[in-house]
Amino acid sequence: MTTLLGVLQVDHPGGAEVGFLRLARRLRDRGWDVALTTPGQGPLADCGFAWEPLDVGGLSAGAGARAVASFPRARRLTKDVDVTYLNGTVAGRLLPALRGRRTVLHVHDMVRRVPRHWHQADVVLADSQAVADRLEGLDVHVVHCPVELDVPVGPRPWDADDGRPVVGFVGRIEPRKGPLDLVHAAPRIKAARPDARILVVGDDPYGSDPAYAAEVRASPDVEHVGWVDDAAAAMAHLDVLVAPSREEPFGTVLSEAMAAGVPVVATDVDGLPEVVTHGVDGMLVAPGDVGALADAVLDVLDRREAMGAAARQAARRFDADRYADLVAALIAPPGA
Repeated sequence: MTTLLGVLQVDHPGGAEVGFLRLARRLRDRGWDVALTTPGQGPLADCGFAWEPLDVGGLSAGAGARAVASFPRARRLTKDVDVTYLNGTVAGRLLPALRGRRTVLHVHDMVRRVPRHWHQADVVLADSQAVADRLEGLDVHVVHCPVELDVPVGPRPWDADDGRPVVGFVGRIEPRKGPLDLVHAAPRIKAARPDARILVVGDDPYGSDPAYAAEVRASPDVEHVGWVDDAAAAMAHLDVLVAPSREEPFGTVLSEAMAAGVPVVATDVDGLPEVVTHGVDGMLVAPGDVGALADAVLDVLDRREAMGAAARQAARRFDADRYADLVAALIAPPGA
């Protein structure tokens, strides 16, 4: 039996952690013994796997020192583990402590530089070719991100369906994700389609920019729904998903919407063009171009049925079962 320890760098699941859990469940079904660590006792500590706390430092001041202080514990936890899966660049801080262990570094971010110790990883995974292109000098495997193709439709997180088309942003309310661009595009969308509802589904859980979040919530043209724990199950209630990101390594929210048969409008940045085929399953626009964003939403609304069918088919590239087969083959110890 192959044993794997997943080192997660947060306590609450985001896209990277959801992807790891989708992989972990499938590895367990294939006979792997999977456990995980998180910095503290949060939702990820209670998701059906053996769990231990391990502080990798986060992004706050002094975080690197906290990670170094965790080196002895990291060595103890990985002593008898076949594969240590460092799920993110913050978790990658532990690599110097793990010499002699088989390590996997999964990069989910558009990094600015490659630290020297990343070269110690036995396997490096990247969410997109755009991510991989930043990892100069590393032997990188592009795996994209896993998507559940058969997600049950969950309850509508907003009030009852009144038959109007629903255009929505789903995610964290922060400048990098660009929801304010949808707010600014809303009057133009509503001028052409007065029947459209425009929603922002999400919040700013980390308090990254309270003023920005307050401006998004204050718009009279957009309904703010708040955070939804199972966003994938809510996707089918949208007619168009909008992702106006300024930076995005992959965009799991896009592929989840597409798997639900929802066409998308996204920005032409980083890994998003690897998910969306412009004019087929959605539209791509330049980041920050509010007029183009509004026009693209209107175009997709007019072609919603055909684009939605194409989106559902395109999402099959990211099937979580296929993903697990690929990743398991890459990370398994030689001879396993």
